[in-house]
Amino acid sequence: MGQNKTNSVKAKKKSTAKSKLCILVIDDSATIRRSAETMIAKEGYKVITAENGFEALSKITRYHPDIIFIDIMMPRLDGYQTCAIIKNNAEFRETPVVMLTSKDGLFDKARGRVVGSDQYLTKPFTREELLGAVKKHAVA
Repeated sequence: MGQNKTNSVKAKKKSTAKSKLCILVIDDSATIRRSAETMIAKEGYKVITAENGFEALSKITRYHPDIIFIDIMMPRLDGYQTCAIIKNNAEFRETPVVMLTSKDGLFDKARGRVVGSDQYLTKPFTREELLGAVKKHAVA
């Protein structure tokens, strides 16, 4: 009986830690945003979405996300530009940024690293890849 109570307490602490983790998903595709949001939210994380870089910058300031997933190819302010702005801000420099894109060339990945991205996921991504990136960058 004591073991079950201990496991219950551990599960509750784990759930609480997840719910405190805030993840921002930035993509101009409503389908990608909804898919990523559903996959991440089912694991108990708080998810915020934005459909472009400009909207994302205001949400980053408002919500201070713990991890940011960002599409590269977006109108007006693309993912590279948005990532560079995030990483050049002292307050958000340490926030992990994961690029989400259908562009999987060596040049694209190198450019992502140059602007400060922490990881690169190619679309279509799997649930395991997305959640693996969350776990990799979650602050323990």
